Amino acid sequence: MRLLVIGAAGMLGHDLLAAARGAGHEPVGLDLPEIDITDSAATTAIVRDVAPDAVVNCAAWTDVDGAEEQEELAARVNAEGAGNVAAAAAAAGALAIQISTDYSFDGTATEPYTESSPTKAIGAYGRTKLAGELAVAEAATPDFAIVRSSWLFGPHGKNFVDTILRAGAERGELKVVHDQVGCPTYTGHLAQALVDIAERRLTGILHVAGTGSCSWYELAVAALDGAGIECTVTKTTAAEFGRPAPRPAYSVLVSERDDAPRLPPWQDGLAAHLSATRALT
Repeated sequence: MRLLVIGAAGMLGHDLLAAARGAGHEPVGLDLPEIDITDSAATTAIVRDVAPDAVVNCAAWTDVDGAEEQEELAARVNAEGAGNVAAAAAAAGALAIQISTDYSFDGTATEPYTESSPTKAIGAYGRTKLAGELAVAEAATPDFAIVRSSWLFGPHGKNFVDTILRAGAERGELKVVHDQVGCPTYTGHLAQALVDIAERRLTGILHVAGTGSCSWYELAVAALDGAGIECTVTKTTAAEFGRPAPRPAYSVLVSERDDAPRLPPWQDGLAAHLSATRALT
């Protein structure tokens, strides 16, 4: 299978290329400046030339706080760009796989969100990603998969776990939000699931995230303990932390689909991340 990974230089894209090679496939990775997904015509031409069996769009505006001030620019990538990639994949006869987010939900639920749960984004980032979901479905029906995941971390990009480990080692004392709960997801595990989705040509919306849930505080404590870093961690609230963009208070994702890939527990993902990070140093 020839798998085109757009956004290949990013944290998930890097692991996806490795997972595809490990499964015996032929991955092709592209990122800026080789491809600009906001340019529809150029994107269509590039995808046609690669002639992939599936296209995974990992490219995104991921600055959640920055999107509040620059929603139009974020939408060009997360909404229009996603639609451009899906249309290009459809024109090439390829499956379009779009990476989406738990920020498609407002976080007011008291039980996990499934694929059929009503969506309602509460911030600019979530709105642009949700618009991207709609653009992909419109451009590539029926050959599309929208994969919602959450709280990504991996050894090849900026992420919460590494930020906590660095800050904990430097400061010895941290305050971490405890009133936001989600599913931490290791990009190495998600990448393998994306290869599986491409192989089986699954379509529609799929929730694929680390099994189980925790708060940011609980993730921070587990990461520091796993890395052997002594640090005092105290709880704070999202309101006290005062970030510019609103974030879902509860964004736990589960799948109601029997055919959706199931990831290992988030604790296993954390252990795999710590091991991979140590191997790189």
